[in-house]
Amino acid sequence: MTKTMTRSPEFTVAEPCLLLAFELSARSWKLGFTTGHEQRPRLRDVPAGAVDRVLEEVRRAKARFGLPADARVISCYEAGRESFWIHRWAVAQGWTNYVVDSSSIEVNRRARRAKTDRLDLAGLLRSLTRYLHGEDHVWHVVRVPSETEEDARHLHRWRETLQQERTRMINRLRGLLTTQGVDLPVRADFLERVATVQRWDGTPLPPGLTQRLRAVWAQLTSLTRQLAEVDAARAALPADPATTTGRWVIRLATLRGIGSIGAWSLTTEIFGWRQIRNGRELGALVGLVPAPYQSGETSHDQGITRAGNRHVRRLVVQLAWSWLRYQPTSALSRWYRTRFDRGKRLRRIGIVALARKLVIAWWRYGDTGIVPEGAVLKA
Repeated sequence: MTKTMTRSPEFTVAEPCLLLAFELSARSWKLGFTTGHEQRPRLRDVPAGAVDRVLEEVRRAKARFGLPADARVISCYEAGRESFWIHRWAVAQGWTNYVVDSSSIEVNRRARRAKTDRLDLAGLLRSLTRYLHGEDHVWHVVRVPSETEEDARHLHRWRETLQQERTRMINRLRGLLTTQGVDLPVRADFLERVATVQRWDGTPLPPGLTQRLRAVWAQLTSLTRQLAEVDAARAALPADPATTTGRWVIRLATLRGIGSIGAWSLTTEIFGWRQIRNGRELGALVGLVPAPYQSGETSHDQGITRAGNRHVRRLVVQLAWSWLRYQPTSALSRWYRTRFDRGKRLRRIGIVALARKLVIAWWRYGDTGIVPEGAVLKA
């Protein structure tokens, strides 16, 4: 019998190359250079964003280490506020660059470990060297989207931000009124009702509080108007079945319980451009996989990892509640009610498990057309 084995891709860096690690901050960038193991790093500082200075330091580092001018450059930096523009610039220079998930980098577990930019740079260079020699689990490399794929996410993330800000303003209005023992619904006639409301002793609201309520209401009105504009722009987006994005949006929107907003968000965040190999990889990408803790006789569950795309994680949990409402006869809904429909706390724990199963089922449906068991499609 023939046995098939799957091996991780191996890296070879036999040719002379320069390894470069970035430590990025708002004011300056620290650069660390080396040629591999047993080589003391060369550290340099440049102003933040000064890419011409970076190229000059790369040229000097090659001369310092005796490398040819056309030697290969392999660089890395931690994903952060700079996002992916540095990666695109490095690739445009002909370099090989890796964007690293900072939470996946190995660190010393001492309670008071030393941490400086110099030590972080040295650690990044060591990890890069190990990664290039085949230790692919030394860190997690971020999948960099194209500029078009990254830009497509802004509209839906902007809507999410506006919705959260709007909820915060509504809660602020209610909280300010609660300090005076007043309960008013936040509706279109809110200001008119505020002008006539009376406190417990029959007196009107203090003038300072009334002025603040009007200011918060103005902010809420502006957010509501912006949200309507974003919804109009989103509704006008064409779902072209000839494109990968369009096919995913159209297919997901045919499932009852997933609306246009959910279909577009899931597609632009993950399904439309990510290459997903299996359900466990998808669960880890969203941060919905368990994080067990086992050491000797101690063993317990730490909950989900919460690592990955928080926008999708928040969305799929919301869609899981919607799924229970609009797909009550599906196999996953029946599984949830059988195991978790016994108390408020257990239901909230179970909805996370349901969300993980659902996002995997949606991926399979969009990728292969297999409808989740018992699910109903829209007319």
